[in-house]
Amino acid sequence: MLQEKTVFLTGAGSGIGKATAKKLLALGAKVFSLECSAANVAAARAELAELGDQRLAFFEGDVRDETQVRDAFEACDRAFGPLDVLINNAGVGVPTPDLAVAETAVFERQFDVNAKGVFFCMREALRRMRPRKSGHILTLISMAGQRTNPGAPLYCASKFAARGLSGGLADQVLQEGIKVTDVNPGPVDSNYWGDRQVPREKFLRPDDVAEIIAFVLQLPDHVVVRAVDFDSIHWLAR
Repeated sequence: MLQEKTVFLTGAGSGIGKATAKKLLALGAKVFSLECSAANVAAARAELAELGDQRLAFFEGDVRDETQVRDAFEACDRAFGPLDVLINNAGVGVPTPDLAVAETAVFERQFDVNAKGVFFCMREALRRMRPRKSGHILTLISMAGQRTNPGAPLYCASKFAARGLSGGLADQVLQEGIKVTDVNPGPVDSNYWGDRQVPREKFLRPDDVAEIIAFVLQLPDHVVVRAVDFDSIHWLAR
């Protein structure tokens, strides 16, 4: 169960992250979020506080900065005590339909957030979970980490990297009581799409992903789910 469990969640200011924070707070968890947008922090705090203001905390910072990540985990330790769950949710995606004109900065930003940021958070979580021989690390990877997309090869590459990190970590800590899970949704109706013309009405909703995450986290201690792949039937049947 999640009652009074400490969850470190990146990017709870909007989309999947906010939906997940809402779901976990409703289940009694303590949620600490590293979020890079001050505006998102203010809006999310106002929306989520009624579910448990004493069990919710935000740290404004960037997953790409290892010092800020370390400071955020230390702040979580002080606020809520021993860490039980890490959810790597923060991510960024930029279309790159023509690699010949893709900018290096676009490549670096996606890898810095989607792979390096995941590594920084995993490292800090492991340092806390290993001594206790318990914990659960979930990473939002998406189906883009399993199949390529000609419209977003750099995004896919960064997600393939995150999948490699998560899979390798799972193998490393299998005997240490630490669970590692990949969460791989299909397209989700979120800010990721910006103003692109896509059929959002056929996509998964952030609440759908939050339900899957909560389900995995509430499984018995001896049950390990390495990956969850899921999609919207409306999208699959297009």
